[in-house]
This record gives sequence, C-alpha cells and structure tokens, in this order.
Amino acid sequence: MAERFPGGVISKTPPTVTPPTGGEGGSASGVWSLDEVLGYEKAGAWPKKVLPRELYAWGSNTNGQVGDNTQVTRSSPVQIGALTDWSQVSAGIVSASVKTDGTLWTWGANSSGQLGDGTTTARSSPVQVGALTNWSLVATSSAFCLAVKTDGTMWSWGINTQGQLALGTAVNQSSPNQVGALTSWAKVATGTYNGTAIKTDGTLWSWGAGARGAVGDSTNYVYRSSPVQIGALSNWYTVSRGERHALATKTDGTLWAWGSAVSGQLGDNTRLGGDKSSPVQIGALTNWSVAGLMAAATNTSVAVKTDGTLWLWGYNGSGQIGDGTTNNRSSPVQIGVLTDWNQATAGPSASLAVKTDGTLWSWGSGAASRGHNSGVADSSPVQIGARTDWLSVSGGGSHTLAITIG
Repeated sequence: MAERFPGGVISKTPPTVTPPTGGEGGSASGVWSLDEVLGYEKAGAWPKKVLPRELYAWGSNTNGQVGDNTQVTRSSPVQIGALTDWSQVSAGIVSASVKTDGTLWTWGANSSGQLGDGTTTARSSPVQVGALTNWSLVATSSAFCLAVKTDGTMWSWGINTQGQLALGTAVNQSSPNQVGALTSWAKVATGTYNGTAIKTDGTLWSWGAGARGAVGDSTNYVYRSSPVQIGALSNWYTVSRGERHALATKTDGTLWAWGSAVSGQLGDNTRLGGDKSSPVQIGALTNWSVAGLMAAATNTSVAVKTDGTLWLWGYNGSGQIGDGTTNNRSSPVQIGVLTDWNQATAGPSASLAVKTDGTLWSWGSGAASRGHNSGVADSSPVQIGARTDWLSVSGGGSHTLAITIG
C-alpha cells in the first residue's frame, strides 16, 4: 500500500508510532485506518506533516449539497473553495466535513435541522457548526448527523422521529446535542433510520428504528431512542450502515452483518425473508478490512480486503456492484482481479472507489453522482479523469464528496 494513501485496512499486529520531534520526522509501522491517522495528526503525533487536502464534490445539487454556492447539478468533480485543510467528509443527503483544525462544517438540505447550525435553512456552501475546534469525525444520513469529539463524547442533530439521535426522545434538534455523558465513543455510522457506534473498549452499540432487525439487538420492530449494546463482545473494529442494514468488522478480520436482506445486502446468501436481527458472520474469512463506507438509502454493500481486493454484493439494478451484470448478489463477489483497491463507497445507483495509486473509479448508473460526465451507465469500474491524488470518497444519496491530498 502506498504510504501517502493510508486508510481502510486493519492489521492483526498493532501498529506503532514514534511522534515527530519539532514537528518533523518520527516513524510509523503497521497498517493504519484513515481515522487513526487523522487522530494522530490532530494530536501532533503523526510522523509526517499534515499534507494539503482539497475538497471536491459533484452530483445532484437541488439543495446546495455539492457546496459550490449554486444549485446546479455537477456531473464531474468541482473544487469547493480554495482551502486545503479538509480532513474527513461524509455525504448523505446532506454534506459534512471535519477540517484539520478540528472545526465542523455542513451544507445542503436543512428541513429537519440536519445541518446543525441552529436553523432549518438550506445552505449551498459550507457553514461552520459552532466555534469549537475539537471535532474528530462526522457521519451523515438522509436527515440527521452523528459526530464524535476528540474528548470521546458523541453528539447528534437533525430528524429524530425514530429515535435516531439517541437522545431518549423523538424531538428533532437543529444544533448538536451530547448523547449521554460518556467519553468513550470512537466511531459512528448512520443509516436512514439508525445510528451505530463503537466505543474505545471495542463494544458495539446501536439505536433507532427496529424494522427488519436493523438495530441488531435481537429484536424486530422495536425502536430504541438510546444506545443499546449489541452482544457482549469487545473486539469490534469498524461499522457502516445502509438503509436498513449494517456491516461491521472485528479486530480478527471477520465480517458481520444484520438487518434487511431484501436484495442480498447482508452477504450471507439470503434475500427477501432472510432478515437478521443480530450480527451474523459473513463467510469464514479473516481478511476483511473496511466494511463498506456506504451512503444512506442504499441496499448495496462494499468492502475491501487486506489483500487489496474489492468485493460488492446486494442490489445491482444499475450495475453498481461492478461485476459486468445487473443481477443482485446475495454473497460477496470480487470485482476483477486487481489487488490495489484502497477505499470504496456505495450509493443507491452507483459505486466509487480509490486505488492505492490515487486514481478514482466509478460504476453504475449514468447519474451525475458518478462524476464521469458521460451520462452513460457502466457495470464495471471506469476511471474518473487522470488525477492520481485522490485520498478518500464518500457517496451520498445523489451526490459525492472526495478529498485529494498534496
């Protein structure tokens, strides 16, 4: 894996880091997730200086979710502003980003207060949420957001009709509210009606709508407005959510899924009628790395293995699985034979991925969210432009955000 494109994969051998002296030097060994790298960078402990990161966006722009101060649909990447301090992005129906200085920014639709700026006014360019500089990561969905601060607290805002804000109520919130008093939250994921999180102790927690077992606590159609622990294990590593299903990996490299199986998106070789209300292991392999960085409102799953291979399954009506067909798949299928995939995202009608060489690829429908500027559907990956400095990509319901690295 190219050193300048960390992110995604896990290692059974814990990575180590030697902080820089005087802002330079230092060393790191092992394989790091992007979130871990960003955390060390913000703490000043990562051995390399923070490299410039530019923000790009494209796709539907009805509510200004592209962020270029227009409502014009963009079928190819456009840079958002001229700043180079964008750190992590998340594209649901709205857009959100944490900058390298720890500030939080959102834009797009805002009818339920999902931008968190205290209003219900849509924004066509990024607006800062509050004035704090201790935000670590953010996850967006169709109409709500979850975020974690560097102090380990979790915050939520937006629509709350299904208890998806985890505040113990069903009242919408237009500004961030802390979820409980704990300071041990590490990672969060959002679906259309659910939230899921992993704590620093490796335990898994979930809440929101219970239809089709989406919470994962062995119940069905039971709604949870506060986090409930999923099982008793403490070796969960990554988590990701779709519309009514979720994927997660453990530190042993195994892959797990729960929720709706209507299109085969769980990957356990079941479909309609195969819903799971608690996590089930997908196959027996122990080399799964990132459990699909998925957009809300999708029934397609994507994952990258530690060997750099790319795998997709679930709904494939627009060719978004990328296997050259439009047939749904109920178990993971490898896309091609290449072993240089680094990070991927799946949306309702298209998928995108970044390779270790920094190139960006997309496939699926001809929608503008693919960024291919052709309007033609492709059931196999097609490169977007010729750039080789793409770092990460996040696909929303109808738009995409991506970061380049200098």
